[in-house]
Amino acid sequence: MPDPQSPAGPGPGPAPRRRKFWGWGYEDEQPSRADVLAIAAQARATLGFGGERVLDPPSVADLRLPDPRLAPPASLAPLFTASPYERAAHAYGKSYRDVVRAFHGEFPHPPDLVALPGDEDGIAAVLEWCAQVGAAVVPYGGGTSVVGGVEPPAGERFAGTVSLDLRGLDRVREVDTASSAALIQAGALLPEADRQLRGHGLTLRHYPQSYRFATVGGSIVTRAGGHYATGRTHLDDFVQSVRAVTPAGLWESRRLPASGAGPSPDRLMIGSEGVLGVVTEAWLRVQDRPRFKVSATFAYPDFTAGARAARAIVRSGLQPANCRLLDPDEARLNQAGDGKEAVLIVGFESAHHPQDGLLDQAAGLALAHGGRRHDGSGDPAGPATAAEKQWRDGFQAAPYLRDALVAAGILVETFETAVTWDRFEELDAELHRTARRAAASVCGAAAVHRRLTHVYPDGAALYFTVLGPARRGSELRQWDDIKTAVGEALLAGGATITHHHAVGRDHRPWYDRQRPDLFARALGAVKAELDPEGILNPGVLLG
Repeated sequence: MPDPQSPAGPGPGPAPRRRKFWGWGYEDEQPSRADVLAIAAQARATLGFGGERVLDPPSVADLRLPDPRLAPPASLAPLFTASPYERAAHAYGKSYRDVVRAFHGEFPHPPDLVALPGDEDGIAAVLEWCAQVGAAVVPYGGGTSVVGGVEPPAGERFAGTVSLDLRGLDRVREVDTASSAALIQAGALLPEADRQLRGHGLTLRHYPQSYRFATVGGSIVTRAGGHYATGRTHLDDFVQSVRAVTPAGLWESRRLPASGAGPSPDRLMIGSEGVLGVVTEAWLRVQDRPRFKVSATFAYPDFTAGARAARAIVRSGLQPANCRLLDPDEARLNQAGDGKEAVLIVGFESAHHPQDGLLDQAAGLALAHGGRRHDGSGDPAGPATAAEKQWRDGFQAAPYLRDALVAAGILVETFETAVTWDRFEELDAELHRTARRAAASVCGAAAVHRRLTHVYPDGAALYFTVLGPARRGSELRQWDDIKTAVGEALLAGGATITHHHAVGRDHRPWYDRQRPDLFARALGAVKAELDPEGILNPGVLLG
């Protein structure tokens, strides 16, 4: 069948935009070589390393992929494509490790076929055929995984691999305004879901950094965290019910606002990362679009002081939409500060009531814990501050910038975690030391930045960014050494291996040690019941 994302053939109408097969964003958004050289020079000036030799990205014409090992029967052929572009685009997610391999044209085991069903019957047919021929199936949403969650398995265990792309299931099927809920198909990109909800004055209110290309289903099965720092921070907080196709049949839970009827069937699918079934749609709680927004920023002498202020705000019962703390280096990198102070961004929003009074209360706590107004206005209930706008712009641009840094020979790794407040300060200090020491050891130099992304009454989520000069040809080994050192420190410190990036294949070694052994065996029993041939996303979570 034709490649759905390939340029159109002769005839009227513009060619559809196509995403880069090796990195983030659309092909027509790729910076020119001159722009990448400028980014490299700026990075070198800011970080003190990298950018000495800038490489050009690959093109589709450069692809050299192994021949497909699978061929669908004629009755199913319209559901599949084996185009080089689609196979390459579905070979990896969007982690640094993924982008490096794709940038250098390394595709040793791409999917043999990409399936593009448009409904549940098509999904069931694909699963049935793959079980018959012994092919692995990797459910694919927006492909934004940064933990190896959509990478086809290597080895000879399976006859081949099919990447099952859900882009054909992209509609908001029903809106229940009385209950503030919507039935949304799993393949809907988050911006598209919001666009369809906008006519009802509603929003999903889930904004991960991957928002532009993340899907509803992908967010559900990875328990994705959004931009909002308190309250409902993960998409699973929005789920009313889930519907999925499994190799053993259809899975659908009852739609309810809450229930005490035993273990929740939804909890098994939420966070299952495609190993139990293919989520096709879900009823999600939606909200009225916010009209009232206020924010303020505060500066602190160090990261610890800012974290104590954030803890005081959330423990007071206030639930700011944003309570983001940037360490001095992170603030400087995003032009939200001068690199001498940590910056705390606090914001409130509502669809119904002015939020000035709540921000006044938060500002009082922020100042009482040693902060000072960062924008110098003295107005604790002003509009978005310059620091907040700079951070927000940098936050949204980060995936694009990462592609340019790969071209410039700069290693960029991120990791995130969550820990209770009693262990927070000790873990923060240890992670900072460990990441800096590991990166300096394998890179020769390093910059380590951190921020708080989510704040809870009982703990907080830490997010680190590690940058260092990459050695061409050894980037994956450098990445692995840093990842290993940090993973060990996380588990030793009593934290989680991931707060909102999921497990995938990259976090398996630590996830296996974090979860109880008995739970792992119970999950394996569920897997055997729903996926008896073990074809769904093998190597993720278990198997």
